[in-house]
Amino acid sequence: MRSYHVNSGAGIAGLTIKDHPDPRPGPGQVLVAVRAVSLSYRELMILRGDYVLPVKPDVVPVSDGAGEVVAVGPGVRTAKPGDRVTATLFPSWQDGPFGLQHLPQLGGSLDGLLTELALLDANALVPIPDHLSYEEAATLPCAAVTAWNALTGDGSGSLSGQTVVTQGSGGVSLFALQFAKALGARVIATTSSPAKAERLSALGADEIIDSRATPDWAAGVRELTSGQGAERVVDVVGDLGQSLRAVAIGGHVASVGFVSGQPPLLDPRAIFAAGAVVRGIAVGSRAQFLAMNQLIEAHRLRPVIDRVFPFDQAPDAYRHYASSSGETFGKIVITV
Repeated sequence: MRSYHVNSGAGIAGLTIKDHPDPRPGPGQVLVAVRAVSLSYRELMILRGDYVLPVKPDVVPVSDGAGEVVAVGPGVRTAKPGDRVTATLFPSWQDGPFGLQHLPQLGGSLDGLLTELALLDANALVPIPDHLSYEEAATLPCAAVTAWNALTGDGSGSLSGQTVVTQGSGGVSLFALQFAKALGARVIATTSSPAKAERLSALGADEIIDSRATPDWAAGVRELTSGQGAERVVDVVGDLGQSLRAVAIGGHVASVGFVSGQPPLLDPRAIFAAGAVVRGIAVGSRAQFLAMNQLIEAHRLRPVIDRVFPFDQAPDAYRHYASSSGETFGKIVITV
């Protein structure tokens, strides 16, 4: 089998491909023939050397993938050859709150899925919704679960009657838009592109704020909500100051990331002025993944894919993602 490998900080040029003997699953393990993987912002951080969690030397990168079980190890009763599966990014995080014991993660401290065959813990597997392809399912483990956690991880349940703000057209934001609409929310989406505004509206966004024409998009949210603000803001940019001005009193800001690169410093007085909860999101548990898939199946939701690359062109997929992340609309997928 063939696998890609990289060291933290080595950059895209550091991606190398190696041949290995086909592995055999041990007790509690399954062997998965990987069919597709997708790239998330964390993959670029690992190559830059500024990922916040440990990365082992010569790691097989990429946390998100989908494939077919081809063999199971002794004691495995929850999977069988032929099953279509994905896996949780944090394999040991089954349910409940996140903790230090769950830090081992695929594509970081554990080998990931940019490989033809992957050994995975049986307990980490999640069945693929029947209507999704392998390419679509490969987009779920990081971006989709993060969006689901951002919207429901505080136990809110239905979002009927609430207003949710999403930012841009990256993977987390598009999933948050789709999930929020399925859960009954009104969605205000921000974007700097008129062409993307049309696509966001087609996905269900109720209002669009052009963040280039209206840099103070928080004021735009206030205007669209009669001065009340939105009950929820999914912040992928890292501009928590604006998010706190856009959120309603007693609302919820899910701090997902900082794709802006250099987020502005936050004045702690902004948190008191907002009277809102700011919650950092670390993807989600297997239980959250399963609950999310129930919604995906019930509403026949489909992930948005920007472009698909073959396995032999994986470095090109990274380059495309790194050079045009502001221009993409949806996920970058690599087939295996």
